[in-house]
Amino acid sequence: MSHPTPRRDLRISRRDALKTVGLAAGWTIVPRAVLGRGGPKPPPSDRLTLAFIGVGSQGLRVMMEFLRHDDVQAVAVCDVNRGSDDYSEWSKHELRDKVRRLLGNDTWGRDGPYRGGIAGREPAREVVDAYYARQTRSGRSAGCRAVEDYRELLAKPDGIDAVVIGTPDHLHAPAAIAAMRAGLHVYCQKPMAHTVHESARMAEVSRETGVATQVAVGNQASEATRQLCEWVWSGAIGAVREVINWSDRPYWPQGIDAPAAADPVPDHLNWDLWLGPAAARPYSRAYQPFVWRGWYDFGTGALGDMGCYSFDTIFRVLKLDAPAVIEAATTERFEASFPKASLVYFDFPARGDMPPVRVTWYDGGLRPPRPRDLDEGSLAADGLMFVGETGTILCGFNGARPRLIPSARMRAFTPPPPSLPRSPGNEREWIDACRGGRPGGANFEFESRVTDAVLLGNVAVRTGARLTWDSRTRTIDGAPDAARFLRADYREGWDL
Repeated sequence: MSHPTPRRDLRISRRDALKTVGLAAGWTIVPRAVLGRGGPKPPPSDRLTLAFIGVGSQGLRVMMEFLRHDDVQAVAVCDVNRGSDDYSEWSKHELRDKVRRLLGNDTWGRDGPYRGGIAGREPAREVVDAYYARQTRSGRSAGCRAVEDYRELLAKPDGIDAVVIGTPDHLHAPAAIAAMRAGLHVYCQKPMAHTVHESARMAEVSRETGVATQVAVGNQASEATRQLCEWVWSGAIGAVREVINWSDRPYWPQGIDAPAAADPVPDHLNWDLWLGPAAARPYSRAYQPFVWRGWYDFGTGALGDMGCYSFDTIFRVLKLDAPAVIEAATTERFEASFPKASLVYFDFPARGDMPPVRVTWYDGGLRPPRPRDLDEGSLAADGLMFVGETGTILCGFNGARPRLIPSARMRAFTPPPPSLPRSPGNEREWIDACRGGRPGGANFEFESRVTDAVLLGNVAVRTGARLTWDSRTRTIDGAPDAARFLRADYREGWDL
């Protein structure tokens, strides 16, 4: 099958992708684009043109961050929701205040149909046009398209170089694969995919098309991730045979039955398009927005939502590939939703001079025992520990603020000199890759491995089976009932 040549004519080889993320000897520097933020603002004809697919609350946040890059131009937004004020926010008036800061307008959203604090395609279009209007002599701009169905957008992608995907999990793969086949570069929210099969297909299509890809896993570009690699690789805590990772998620309902009654479909929402590839069912407020994360058909639970961050760090620090065995213990299981709490074990084989390692995941309020060496404070609500033969590193959930314990050990520790190139940032890496630079560190080739692991954890959570994973054949040995959860059935018109 032939594929359109990607915009900017970027071709990424598997070898380059693996080099970039440091699976072998080191990290590759991602070059800063010539047309970066430091110089004069480039004319529109020289900017990377972006379409944003999925502009709910998180999609809107991400869109506003991309708008701040002078060498990109938002030309289209797409969402099945015309606009509503029922999205979850991190704090009161969070979205409104972020829009006001972006626009430099303390009164934005005071009047008109789309007040601050809501999201959807029309509010997003209004934000884009208002942002660019500040840069025109007339003070007006109306250059951003607003589209309901991403398939319509990707059927005629003229004038678009790349897409940013911020849909619910179950639409990541269909939208990303369609975009790549249209020759567009893709930046995708985490988790990269909804099923193990989708993860492999996304990596495969990215290789076939050669487009620049990136997953929204910002900690892969962080200083802390590089420090952890340098510390562990220098032998600061000896060989690591155990990693402990715990999350305070979920913040959304789980461990419940599917709703028995239907609610009226809101006027602003195209429910059939929101379902996308998932089986048809009556609309219910139990499914969206935000609360979709706890349902098997739409989300990936606490492990899929947050493990993509922490496991990314763990994979890089310990140079992991695929787990060999995965098993889980959970609270009561339900047919349609994730359980309230899970404990999941991942056993990884030896890699080079690194020994086998067990990674243990806790969620839903479960926490590991307090480590004996922790002499100051208590365990945070979420966190990450690397347990070595001669010491332990305790850090934030995705690797932030690493420190050796006990505190005296950290005070006496002399960190090794920096040996890995530092990153200009996750989004910037991708923008530069779209312009012909090296692949970003969170490209689909690498992130498919991380995604496989957390989604296999979800299969273990869902079935209670002990899974033996053959990464070469991508099959589960000895658990036939679990194999059906490696892929999803798609409604007609939504196949990969």
